[in-house]
Amino acid sequence: MTLESNNQAKIAVIGECMVELSQQPNGQFSMGYGGDTLNTAVYLSRCGEKADYFTVLGEDTYSQSMLQQWQQEGVGTDQVKICQGQMPGLYIINNDENGERYFNYWRDTAAAKTLIRNYPEIFKQLTSYRFIFLSGITLSLYAKEDLAQLFSFLSHYRASGGIVVFDNNYRERNWGTLQRALPVFAKMMQHTDIALLSFDDEKEMYGEHTPEECIQRWVNSSVTEVVLKNGQHGCHHYINGETSLIPLLKVMKPVDTTAAGDSFNGGYLAAKLANKTSNQCIAAGQNCASTVIMHKGAIIDRAIDLTGVNSLELGVNHLEPETYGHVTGAQKI
Repeated sequence: MTLESNNQAKIAVIGECMVELSQQPNGQFSMGYGGDTLNTAVYLSRCGEKADYFTVLGEDTYSQSMLQQWQQEGVGTDQVKICQGQMPGLYIINNDENGERYFNYWRDTAAAKTLIRNYPEIFKQLTSYRFIFLSGITLSLYAKEDLAQLFSFLSHYRASGGIVVFDNNYRERNWGTLQRALPVFAKMMQHTDIALLSFDDEKEMYGEHTPEECIQRWVNSSVTEVVLKNGQHGCHHYINGETSLIPLLKVMKPVDTTAAGDSFNGGYLAAKLANKTSNQCIAAGQNCASTVIMHKGAIIDRAIDLTGVNSLELGVNHLEPETYGHVTGAQKI
């Protein structure tokens, strides 16, 4: 299998977008659309690059409205499949006084679950992208047989030079039990080049442990770069056998953390596609996320500037990353 080079977008994003109901300060709910990987694709586009989205929608009004909004955002929709009689899922967001979010989902029969089963041609289509991005929520959509096909494809894709980026994004309710999720995540580790991880999610899955132990677990499975997102404590970054801590310049009380990690991923990946340095990529992710968490909803108003306040490029008094350890590396397999 040979990677093609004539595709406009450099990255394919696989996942699900749902109808979103988000609680407002007056107690009312506003309707929008969101999903972790779709959020990342939107913020990647707003940060200057382009992603093609791979999912399944229906022929209903909500699906058509989603497509129109994605196109307005610059997200590629040529690879979106339309299935008659299917509809997207639904989720409701409530926030506590600290901005932390709580979700309720209605997605058991969502159209996106049928992507691999009903559209096996996606694997040929995916070979034309330099990067593929997916998440733990993406994995939770698919049946065991679908996952086996996906992992087989990713093995061949990486062997041909493709780069797989994975966000752990673990939600227990999507899996039923932790025991069902753990072997799937262990398999995904073996097919990941760049891991963009939430440390909270890692601790939920593997119990209390240190950032160094977390990074080592992923590196042992052949991951070549790890960004461990740790909220107000900044990011731990592993590459080329070295681990460093990249702090935030300013810590703010969030309004809504719904898309904190997703928006970080968008900023980070846009910088990665633009061939920025690792520190610049993390700064871009921090910039994007620091703006998004100060507003309600997963997708904030397009008019809001995403340059943020944490940039290592913008601030003359920036904090240099602190190298604090060596992690035993593993070769890509």
